[in-house]
Amino acid sequence: MSEQLGEMGKPSAEEFRAGRKLFFVPLIFTPREPQADFLELVKRYWDQVQAQIANLEVKLAEVNKVYHELIPDGGEAGAKAIEELNTGSYQIIKTRLDKGAVLLPIEDSELLIEFMDWSKCLAVGLQSQKVFAKLYESYEEARKRRNDHIAKQIDETLKSGETGILLMREGHQVQFPSDIQVFYIAPPGLDEIKRWLRGREA
Repeated sequence: MSEQLGEMGKPSAEEFRAGRKLFFVPLIFTPREPQADFLELVKRYWDQVQAQIANLEVKLAEVNKVYHELIPDGGEAGAKAIEELNTGSYQIIKTRLDKGAVLLPIEDSELLIEFMDWSKCLAVGLQSQKVFAKLYESYEEARKRRNDHIAKQIDETLKSGETGILLMREGHQVQFPSDIQVFYIAPPGLDEIKRWLRGREA
């Protein structure tokens, strides 16, 4: 007699232990002059991320490799740059580096600068649809090349049986190699931040 759907158990942690694993952490940035209530939400979010990753490390495996967008350097130089860029993600990374993980670069400096410059151009109020279309085409082309580079760097450095963390903004559209199991870290604090931001926009 075949097993009914309602009787099927959840996959065990053992099923996820083998192969390459990547913990994807949505990157949250704090404005230069943040409101106190938003700061509290961001702090809570990073605390929850820390707890969720620690829980996954106990169940699956400890993190070996660390990746962070917008940082073209690895090692100590990369860690210092992350500390200056985002204190929340730095705490996540520092915890892993202190336990022996390695910070590796996923950005190419020239590609990153080109992508960011096209982004800035699009952020300017443009009146001509023709100019906007040309800019957007160049932006999309740069975004795709950057994403392909990021995927390639992860594929070449995350070895069989290893576990990595990627801190990157949502909506990135990076296509990860099919043999990498991606675990999306989404604690309750992420929804709280999104609701706060939607409220501000409204």
